[in-house]
Amino acid sequence: MPRWVDDGFTEYAGRMSKNARISLVEVKPEPRTSGKTPAQMMAAEATRIEAALPENCERVVLDEHGHELTSKELAAWLAQRLESGRDLAFIIGGPDGLAPSVKTGAAQQMRLSSFTLPHGLARVLLAEQLYRATTILANHPYHRS
Repeated sequence: MPRWVDDGFTEYAGRMSKNARISLVEVKPEPRTSGKTPAQMMAAEATRIEAALPENCERVVLDEHGHELTSKELAAWLAQRLESGRDLAFIIGGPDGLAPSVKTGAAQQMRLSSFTLPHGLARVLLAEQLYRATTILANHPYHRS
């Protein structure tokens, strides 16, 4: 990823409160020169995604067909999840998207925007929105509405 992606993610991850820490686990994408079909590449990536997920986590797939929330709705949703104590895993797919098996194994499908976003930008946007949600829950002035 370009440096600005790493810098953006690190900025918002560092701002998170102690009760809502975020970390990044990158899964190596399938090489585009492998000669595999997109479906085969997504299946190979799905295997690596499954192996990287924390045990007993709640999976949230970011997908263009997912449910779009406002920042306040995300905050309310996140508050419920924080009370459960379970890890959340937000899954962003590779260039071809996510295998159906990853999508069906998710508790929730969300989308960040109606726009198609580059994966790096989606990573930064997700980190910012998670930070924003925690500031809404803490009545911090970061979110002004």
